[in-house]
Amino acid sequence: MTPYVTPRRRGAAARLRPPRGGAVAALAVLSALLLVAHPWLPGGPASGNPRSLVQTFLPWTGLAVPVLAAAALLRRSRGALAAVLLPALAWGWAYGPALGDGSRGGPADLIVVTHNVDDANPDPAGTARAVAASGAQLIALQELTPPALGAYERELAASHPYHLVRGTVGLWSAFPLRDADATPIVPWRLLLRATADTPKGPVTVYVAHLPSVRLGTAGFATENRDEAARNLAARLREGPGGRTLLVGDFNGTTADSVLAPVMRDFTAAQEEAGAGFGLSWPARFPVARIDQILLRGGLTPVSAWTLPATASDHLPVAASLRY
Repeated sequence: MTPYVTPRRRGAAARLRPPRGGAVAALAVLSALLLVAHPWLPGGPASGNPRSLVQTFLPWTGLAVPVLAAAALLRRSRGALAAVLLPALAWGWAYGPALGDGSRGGPADLIVVTHNVDDANPDPAGTARAVAASGAQLIALQELTPPALGAYERELAASHPYHLVRGTVGLWSAFPLRDADATPIVPWRLLLRATADTPKGPVTVYVAHLPSVRLGTAGFATENRDEAARNLAARLREGPGGRTLLVGDFNGTTADSVLAPVMRDFTAAQEEAGAGFGLSWPARFPVARIDQILLRGGLTPVSAWTLPATASDHLPVAASLRY
């Protein structure tokens, strides 16, 4: 026998049920909050550093929009579908311009390439030829090793007769280099600085390779990278002004708050004049742009792009610049 439920009890039960699409709407709001409030997420080793982790992969939050929209349609929830507009608008505001082509017309005065060549690279000679074929006058390399260094020097000698190597970082140039200097940003990583005498005047070039980060059971381990970033910012403040390039593998994206002191005076070529996100790592399926070409002091990016994969686990990144 079916028990009789009074209309009052039936209404109370309906109020206890969660609204249709409530979980979808909650996830949509959370996605939107990540896009706009990520600078206020916890940082540092005590918390596992979710802030840097989210900021490293922040553009990928856009994938939540079609997934949540499909879920809202399946639930036939207008409220959930309306909530999905929040992350859609937030992502479009933050990253919509990157979907277009930001390159500027006109000639360039200088082409720059930076490439983490991978200390386990099985074909350093081929990698050297690939970056030389880009036409860049300045080529910065990271993760150089003594066994492979000779191959890079031989392959780049004709097109880039001037070069400096300090530790695991190096700079090859078609123009004379002077005022070479190398200072540690952590005990085992050096910041290389030199002045390139280009036909249109000197350019100060910094080549950096910040320590790697690791994702493990304790969270996102970035302590060494963060210390190097703080020291790098201090070295840059002490350096000369004028036309300046800062290139290399930062093991972090420009959205990462820890790089804010470094980015304060610099412009990212990819963000100003690139097409798309210019993701550079890992080479087989890039998910983050951790290799950067930054500039200040009268240098304007004309275009920025990634080069085809070499035998490294990073893609080379390039930019053309105008004085």
